[in-house]
Amino acid sequence: MSDQAEKTRTILRKVRQVEIRSRRFVDNAMVGAYHSVFKGAGIDFAEVREYQPGDDVRSIDWNVTAKMNRPFLKVYEEERELSIMLVIDVSGSNDFGSGATSKRELAAELASLLAVSATRNNDKVGLLLFSDRVEKFIAPKKGRSHVLRVIREILFHEPAGRGTEIPGALRYMMRLLRRRAICFLISDFITPGAPSRAGAGAAQRDEFQQVLTLLNQRHDLIGIELHDPRENTLPNVGIIVLEDAETGQTVEVDTARREIRANYERENRARRARLADTFRRSGIDFIRVTTDQPYINAVRAFFRRRERRR
Repeated sequence: MSDQAEKTRTILRKVRQVEIRSRRFVDNAMVGAYHSVFKGAGIDFAEVREYQPGDDVRSIDWNVTAKMNRPFLKVYEEERELSIMLVIDVSGSNDFGSGATSKRELAAELASLLAVSATRNNDKVGLLLFSDRVEKFIAPKKGRSHVLRVIREILFHEPAGRGTEIPGALRYMMRLLRRRAICFLISDFITPGAPSRAGAGAAQRDEFQQVLTLLNQRHDLIGIELHDPRENTLPNVGIIVLEDAETGQTVEVDTARREIRANYERENRARRARLADTFRRSGIDFIRVTTDQPYINAVRAFFRRRERRR
């Protein structure tokens, strides 16, 4: 068997494993949750029927009533079909994973769970992959084969870029989506080359929040942060060389120094707190998942919160 054939078999096997696991979660833990939380975008006219005592008189169809010489009502039903857009960061930092699962694999698992839930409700699923540029756009469609393609692209697409440019990806999607959609933005939200000046950093955050708010006004946006526990702290292992996965820049760090480890932890906590605050001020739901914990717990908690609000 050729190397290419073996590679293809490996890809297909991995894609099916992810899909089977997602189907099991949907059947065992997500039954009804997706449908109850995500409603249709509007209502469609269904039929005209004869008026019955207790019906809302505001729904009377006066034209038909005049023709038939007795009252008839217009009946509407919820427009059930939705479009789910999976907007996924495939920049260099998402290849990291300190355990058995990388952040990119975690993104694929999450996306598969959402995609399978959508297809069970006869909804469409679309995909946008981005790094420091838009890598790939797949228009929303239905069907299992389409979902398998989405999973494959998330897992095995080889990005041209290594950095992260979220606002540009969101603006690109807004130009393409004509109808209201439910958009899941899945990223570790780690951007390379953070500005050294506080003012520049604040301006960058303001732009990010403005784009989030605008997208959420047109669509239903949910942010999902991918996180690996090793990103919380630096191990005390002496002098090490750290490389930025997105810029390739390296820096030598003496992890034996307590103040350096403390600064690293403090900056990381502050960055994640700013991120959560940005979503909160934009009125957007925000989920946090980690590579070392079952993601289904965070997703179920999110669905429960949304259902209570409805």
